[in-house]
Amino acid sequence: MTTLILALVAGAVVGLALGGLGGGGSVLAVPALIYLLGFTPAAATTAALLIVIATSLTGLVAHARDGHVRWRTGGLFAMAGIVPAAVSGALSVRIPAGVLTAAFAVLAIVAAVRMIRPRAPARCEATTAEAYASGPADRTDAGRAVRAGAGLGTVTGFLGVGGGFLAVPALVTVLALPMTAAVGTSLLVITVNSTAALATRLTTPTSPDWAVIAPFTATAVLGAWDGKRLASKVSTAALQRVFGASLLAVALFMLVDAVV
Repeated sequence: MTTLILALVAGAVVGLALGGLGGGGSVLAVPALIYLLGFTPAAATTAALLIVIATSLTGLVAHARDGHVRWRTGGLFAMAGIVPAAVSGALSVRIPAGVLTAAFAVLAIVAAVRMIRPRAPARCEATTAEAYASGPADRTDAGRAVRAGAGLGTVTGFLGVGGGFLAVPALVTVLALPMTAAVGTSLLVITVNSTAALATRLTTPTSPDWAVIAPFTATAVLGAWDGKRLASKVSTAALQRVFGASLLAVALFMLVDAVV
């Protein structure tokens, strides 16, 4: 019963992060699976991909309804990451657990710092669906999108993270998307990259613990809808700081645990 409750609560938090911020869910899911629910690092990163795919699809539908998804930009970004995600996903299962945990912790610290101290958007944010449709998305720099997407795909496959906390800043600073569009578009990128990474991992013998993953995923999906609504009422910066501070504490703990 305790395990079920922990899975439900952790799933809700992951869903809130993905729905509200377009990222951060998987970097919270992996430590929750390891330290609260007893998964090994390899099993946790695989399970996190399952959870993030379902949750990201839910968030993507919600953002798409509001016209906050740049399909061409997101498509280029995501397609470039498919092969790197698949290759790095296959390699990750051969990495020692301690190394994988330490690498994840370092990445989570970077993500937490980005959430706590985000860069200011380079341009004013559009506020309507019409503005998104007619804005710079139609003139996406394909080369930049491909390079950024390939790098993100590598991280996704290797560490089992959707990469939204990296995708959102990249979409804003590299591809000049407004923040609201970046959050929605990142969910498309997360879904594609995570699916590619998971497909490779499932070619190796695995036995997912569905008694934990199923309730975790269910509350994460519900949380994604709530996160989308919460994002419309609370400033993105405030949400980022709250999640970032929590993530930083968890990441530091993981790093100490991996190296001591």
